Amino acid sequence: MVSTPAYDPPAAPPSDVAPAATARHTGTIIAGCLAVCLAQIGLVLPAAINGVMQRTLQTSGGELTWISDAFLVPAAVLALTFGVVGDLYGRKKLVVGAALLSAVGYVVSATSDSAAQLITGQAISGIGAAALFPASLSMVTAITPTPAARAKALASWTTALSLGALIAPLMSGGIVEHASFQWAFGVTGVLAVITAVAAWLLATESSAPEGRSLDWPGQITIAVAMLTLLYGIIQGPSDGWGSAPVVASFVAFVVFIVAFVTVESRSASPMLRLELFRIPAFAASAAMAVIGMFGFLGGAYDLSIRLGVIQHQSPFQAAVPFLVIQGITPFIWPLLVRLLHRVGPGPMLVTGFVSLAGAQLWLRAVPIHESGLIPLLGPLVLNGVGFGLVVAALTAAAVNVVPRNLTGMAAATTSLVRDLGQTLGPAVVGAVALGMAASQLTGSLADAGLTPKEHGIASAILHEGGPLALHTADLGPLSAKLAPYTTDALAQGYNNGLILTAAACVTAAVIAAVFVGFRHSGTAPAEEEGNAA
Repeated sequence: MVSTPAYDPPAAPPSDVAPAATARHTGTIIAGCLAVCLAQIGLVLPAAINGVMQRTLQTSGGELTWISDAFLVPAAVLALTFGVVGDLYGRKKLVVGAALLSAVGYVVSATSDSAAQLITGQAISGIGAAALFPASLSMVTAITPTPAARAKALASWTTALSLGALIAPLMSGGIVEHASFQWAFGVTGVLAVITAVAAWLLATESSAPEGRSLDWPGQITIAVAMLTLLYGIIQGPSDGWGSAPVVASFVAFVVFIVAFVTVESRSASPMLRLELFRIPAFAASAAMAVIGMFGFLGGAYDLSIRLGVIQHQSPFQAAVPFLVIQGITPFIWPLLVRLLHRVGPGPMLVTGFVSLAGAQLWLRAVPIHESGLIPLLGPLVLNGVGFGLVVAALTAAAVNVVPRNLTGMAAATTSLVRDLGQTLGPAVVGAVALGMAASQLTGSLADAGLTPKEHGIASAILHEGGPLALHTADLGPLSAKLAPYTTDALAQGYNNGLILTAAACVTAAVIAAVFVGFRHSGTAPAEEEGNAA
């Protein structure tokens, strides 16, 4: 679940950055690497402990989805704006402030005793991450004016991002083995404070205000559009798809997405250049980013529910599969860079998306009672290889088809739509899986041999909290009676979610084959390739 920032890299070093000593260069790179590592830890953190959080707080399926998406939504829709804020007012100050804001969010999460407070803390931390991703990258690129120095710095930044994805499940799973899940957020809060102090002491300030301005109408409309869409998708299974709040949320989404397109088409300095979508190959690349990353992160969320919630695996056990997936990309990265230069992004994207689809269908075929790592190893490795191929080639495919003066905005736009796809993954998969599981359980309870009182208790929990709450509720002997039915319903529901995510990945592969193709027409400049990592 690697996320990359929506950021427009400068074509040349900004004029206001004075030459610095080697120590200051190194210090800035260290601070930038700590910042992106922290942001990525926060993004991946819940994956290994979803089950523990659900059982501790007795969350509904919708609330559990919001815990992840409360972080993902601001990280996706605010990154472009924070990139401009850093250019206007200083990247170092933004990194320090964002790290401290993240720390506040982690304190809120670490002291949470309800789903609402945990979701609030995740949202605050997600706002911090939305600033850390672009500010850390721009801080590193500003201090490295030569192509060779920038390439090395971007390699370090990319490695730190991948390291964050590896650390998060290992750290959260290890901590929650011996303490409450709140401690995982508390430790991450300490890391956020360390990051803020390191940036303040080590980093060199930089900015590039020329030609940059904030696009508040665009930012507000896209943020409201995404929030209303996610609300409708997440709350639909529990509130009813025809309920007034859900219908109103979808209507609001249409209104605000139309408003976003309108204001961006009229803005002198838009956050997203709509004219890029007039280039068919670029529009196809954006579609691949949304659909493909929806498929990848939706599948990863599905896996986290299978391990932590349905199978009740320990946090550390649930973390290991994600270590396998995330560990593949750094291991094969040199090979991926060579492939990008030799065969181009098209074949890599087709192969990568097909691999992701195959991995998810393979995972679906593994029986729900198989809880060991060995039965899962094949789909996990295939998933990791597929993701590595896609993440290496996706931005290159976008920037290769636009004029060179727009490659930075193309990379930024691709990052934005990719993050939106990742945000939709857990929401849509959760809605589909829980809706199907609830429907199956409604019929199954009548045939479960329950007494009228037991049936009333189970039905009430199912109505109020949904299938996940019924599966994890401590009801004594009644839980034992219900376990086969809830396990089967949830397994069926989330297996159907994997069909959906696999279909999304196949769709992305078809788009890549048709619009990007298999002809090698060169790769992106070094800085764009680094940004794609």
